[in-house]
Amino acid sequence: MSALLGLFLTKAQSSDSLKTGNKVTFSAYAELFYTYDFNEPGNHIRQNFLYSYNRHNEMNLNLGLVKANYQSENIRANVALMAGTYAQDNMAAEQNALRYVNEANVGIKISKNKNLWIDAGIMPSHIGWESAIGKDNINLTRSFAAENSPYFETGAKISYTSDNGKWFLSGLVLNGWQRIAKPEGNQSISFGHQVTYKPNEKITLNSSSFIGNDKAKDDKRMRYFHDLYGSFQLTDQFSAVLGFDIGAEQKSKGSEQYNIWYSPNVLMKYQFDGKWALAGRLEYYNDKNGAIINTGTPNGFQTFGYSLNVDYAIFKNVVFRTEARGFTAKDAIFAKNDEFKKGNFFITTSLSAWF
Repeated sequence: MSALLGLFLTKAQSSDSLKTGNKVTFSAYAELFYTYDFNEPGNHIRQNFLYSYNRHNEMNLNLGLVKANYQSENIRANVALMAGTYAQDNMAAEQNALRYVNEANVGIKISKNKNLWIDAGIMPSHIGWESAIGKDNINLTRSFAAENSPYFETGAKISYTSDNGKWFLSGLVLNGWQRIAKPEGNQSISFGHQVTYKPNEKITLNSSSFIGNDKAKDDKRMRYFHDLYGSFQLTDQFSAVLGFDIGAEQKSKGSEQYNIWYSPNVLMKYQFDGKWALAGRLEYYNDKNGAIINTGTPNGFQTFGYSLNVDYAIFKNVVFRTEARGFTAKDAIFAKNDEFKKGNFFITTSLSAWF
């Protein structure tokens, strides 16, 4: 499969994409990376709460995609296959035959006069300000918030876009929290919503949610999650994203007590010209009770993150990026040799290409 996927593609259609007729578009994306983690994990696998660029001191493929998109006035469909360490880490819980599927969905327009659609299948997540496609994100690596909320989802959604394009609204019925197949013994249905408002071309405001149980019936625990962010093009060169995630999950089946986690983020980017860009991120993730990231330590996962990356566009469809990133935690949770440290620092480079 890895050899077959030597060419890879993006979620979005590109002007450079190869087109068949006027309805089918093929596109490809590939992102190679190298990370040096100064904690030097011996098995080359980095932190277990990271699911992208998670290999130390080896050149590797983070994500590769090949995608076909069909679009007509009343029908749309996407099929995308993938390979790479992103697929390996994020799809570990899925059946073998599904681990290479990035997208497989079909949509039908249900109104003649309005932009009202029903889509079903395996789709990109409706949650978050970062996606799995590296070139589309402000920073090279993904935030704590992105890595520990869904990148993809399986289910059905109804969505509406207003005539002026300022409002997007959707409601979703899902198999679970980043699931294709449900966990064994799980009989629950999960739900979600998304509301996006674009008052003008420089501002995007988004609210997304998830409600459901992602565990077996005997251990049913309701999870409630909300993702809120704003994207702002402050000047022609300077842009920023402000995001805040918060979640709550029952401590046990039927409990009236909840484990809470939350994560504020600030992302900023300065585009010097058509070639060079500088970007940074400040973030904090508080999951004291280990609802999402379980450390087994007294204070749980309470960690600050900071990063700075420099991007260089070699060509219009090829980008080289370098990022320095560090973590500082309340407890010693980062393994180094035979010890645990409160800090972790690493440098990542990536080369992305698409057509």
